[in-house]
Amino acid sequence: MTEPSDAEPTDVEPTAAVGSGRVRWEYPREWAADVLASDGGVVHLRPIVPDDADDVVEFHSQLSERTRYMRYFGPTPKLPPREVARMTTVDYVDRVALVALLGGKIIAIGVYEGLAGSGRPESAEVAFTVSDAHQGRGLGPILLEHLAGAAAENGFTRFEAEVLAENTNMVTVFRDAGYQLSRSFDGSNVHVEFLIDPTEALMSVRNARERASEARSVANLLRPESVAVIGASSDRRKVGNVLLANIIRGRFTGPVYPVNGPGAAERDEESGATGTPSVLGIRAYPTVRDIPDPVDLAVVAVPAAIVDEVLDDCLAKGVKTLVVVSAGFAESGAAGQENQRRLVAAVREHGMRLVGPSALGVANNDPTVSLNATLAPRIPEPGRVGFFCQSGTLGIAILDTAARRQLGLSTFVSAGNRADVSGNDVLQYWDTDDATEVVLLYLESFGNPRKFSRIARRVSRAKPIVAVKTPASGDEDRIAQMVLEQAGVIQVDTISELFDAAALLAHQPLPAGPRTAVVGNSSALGALAATVGAGLGLDVVHSVDVGPAASAAEFSAAVAEVAAGDACDAIIAVFVPPVAVQADAYAAALLAATADSDKPVVSTFLGDEGVLSALSVDGAGGSPARGSIPSYRSPERAAAALAHAWRYHAWRQRPESPSSRPAGTDPESVRTRVRELLADHDGEGIVLNPTQTRELLAEYGIDVIPFIEVSSIHEASAAARELGFPVAVKASSGQWRGRPDREGSRLDLPDATSVVTAFAELSELTGDDVLHVQRMAPKGVATMIRAFTHPSFGAVVAFGMAGHTFELLEDAAYRALPLSDLDARELVAAPRSAALLTGYHGQEPVDTDALADLLMRVSFLVEDIPEVREVVCDQILAATDGASVLNAQMTIGPVPKRMDTGPRRLGD
Repeated sequence: MTEPSDAEPTDVEPTAAVGSGRVRWEYPREWAADVLASDGGVVHLRPIVPDDADDVVEFHSQLSERTRYMRYFGPTPKLPPREVARMTTVDYVDRVALVALLGGKIIAIGVYEGLAGSGRPESAEVAFTVSDAHQGRGLGPILLEHLAGAAAENGFTRFEAEVLAENTNMVTVFRDAGYQLSRSFDGSNVHVEFLIDPTEALMSVRNARERASEARSVANLLRPESVAVIGASSDRRKVGNVLLANIIRGRFTGPVYPVNGPGAAERDEESGATGTPSVLGIRAYPTVRDIPDPVDLAVVAVPAAIVDEVLDDCLAKGVKTLVVVSAGFAESGAAGQENQRRLVAAVREHGMRLVGPSALGVANNDPTVSLNATLAPRIPEPGRVGFFCQSGTLGIAILDTAARRQLGLSTFVSAGNRADVSGNDVLQYWDTDDATEVVLLYLESFGNPRKFSRIARRVSRAKPIVAVKTPASGDEDRIAQMVLEQAGVIQVDTISELFDAAALLAHQPLPAGPRTAVVGNSSALGALAATVGAGLGLDVVHSVDVGPAASAAEFSAAVAEVAAGDACDAIIAVFVPPVAVQADAYAAALLAATADSDKPVVSTFLGDEGVLSALSVDGAGGSPARGSIPSYRSPERAAAALAHAWRYHAWRQRPESPSSRPAGTDPESVRTRVRELLADHDGEGIVLNPTQTRELLAEYGIDVIPFIEVSSIHEASAAARELGFPVAVKASSGQWRGRPDREGSRLDLPDATSVVTAFAELSELTGDDVLHVQRMAPKGVATMIRAFTHPSFGAVVAFGMAGHTFELLEDAAYRALPLSDLDARELVAAPRSAALLTGYHGQEPVDTDALADLLMRVSFLVEDIPEVREVVCDQILAATDGASVLNAQMTIGPVPKRMDTGPRRLGD
């Protein structure tokens, strides 16, 4: 892969490397991907095709002499036709080349070529070239990541590269990508080798790169230096007028450009001017192309039918981000869905990001930006809370409620149809944003649930996330609750509860423990707070009733005494006087009494809600600062907010747990076998038979109690002798296995005679042609494990007691995959009936470590082999020493979308 040959071209067909015998005539479509460069811009990757030949020649001609020298180890002003043909005609197995495209033009090329002909069949040589204009955007590591993904899929385990010793940037790319390099020197060249298996260190580097690029792309949205409003109008009844007016009223710190079409010379109703086109007193332009200066953000408020025309102008102008408030896309039916798909594709093709369509808009209260590009008539003052939602109508209500409660916002994003920018992107930004300390989410769906869980776990370690999940079916709600809890997300049911929790988290410290004191002037309300708090997990250790006639000084002294002591971790202050009093004096007394305390304080003050001015500590820009005391309409709501904060603090105090791979797992063997089975069924999903399932589970150290399939009395008798008595004879059909009356099985059969009798009975009863004879397992508590791909949450695993009774009681507990070691242990203890495992009513405790080990093995199986769509182990008999799997079933199928595995891409 050094200097190309200048030999005459010949006809080149896609062929494999010498001796490999492998070839693909079409590349896997999943290799094409939209990715984010380090500056937040979008780049499209896809495998090279022969039709790219002319573009490759043009790409090479625009490289600088030094870039060509570094790539080809010598002056190469022109690529010979044979080399062009070789580069663009690959077999997608032993030779793969990827092109990075922007606006349809090649800006980078990466290639690997197998070294089987050199006696190293597991290795491939890798190289890539980035155009000079796009160097420094992180395209090298991106190409390397995606080439490694393709190579691993094709069976390679190692990359090698020849690099000029002076090309230190290339070696740095390999190292900074997270690979462990082996280097050797040969004169002026450096030979580099590294394994491409995705290690934990490598995944950490990839995730950090993803986080930085996605955060940067959202920063381009929320921190623009200039804004164009397309569809701006002087007509107050139009959306374009509202958007422009809100941006002006919000005092955006950069230039604002109204765009209102060819008829821009309309009379400006605000200024009364005619002639020079203007809207609301600002010079207007017919199109974005006509604006003389750069435009970072375009807010689009034109009918859906002409968004395509506007988009062409934005692409030509080099706009970084679009916010489309226009409706009439995916929410309007099949035609709208297709229009939205084309819109997203065109936006990404030209390196942009998109918020919407049908979005309310975005806002950033940072004084250095002061952007209110929303349709909301009112937004809150600056603060420490970030908010994300989809629905525009809901967003208006949310912003109004936050303003009324004096809950300051740092930034706000309403994503509408969420066609491109999602909650995951915005979470990445808030994770890096010092101005945001609390995150609020209104989730209509999870998008990519696996990625959400991964990001939320990290963000929640430093910043609380409070989420409302729209109601769904019973199973979905239970799974959502447990998956969010696993990630440290505080889940609430209503918008009011969302703001209740946010008011505390934004202004008060977290409670160090559950011990709570109630101080107030109403014994009834104090008792109510204590009762509700206890039901929510708080330990109300102290209740002080100062009486309805207490003075401000007496109220202050009572609160101060509790705050200074060590008997409690949090305080609920209740002040609802029976007669009119000077409330400000009591508010000042409460603030003074808690000013030096590190305990969180919440209040029911005069029955008002929010961060009242009388209970506020002035912050920057006049917004309430930390130390301000939130007030709630009722003491039970104050207690509920405090309970959320305590449970979140308890989650955050848990040690970060690794995900330790159990010994005795063989991913390669299972992956190969699963893909062979799918190939035999044209890639369709199939339910494996018990023997296939048992064999695959055994490769992960999951041993199903031995059984033999039999179809006659003689086979049954022989099988029982082979397995050893006692045995069980079981039906093989689904409708008979697992019945609560156990009519589909005969257990504890001590001899051949009883086996023969059981076989005859079950054959006649069930009509099954094949029965199972299985060795009896040690007695134990019947449990079950089920790992499966949920349409809303991705890969999840369930654990619970086995049997129809527990199924009816909906007592299974759920966690998202991958599991950590701690997740597995907690999952075993999570069902309400888990007491059966720990010595209920004098029974011997079972081996819960063995159950946790099984959970980890199933977790790694589904993680390693995404084609495994479902694994059910039911029943598992948990005994005092070990756990025995009696029955198992596995379903395999094509890899589901949005797995958040492999090379990073937009939409994952």
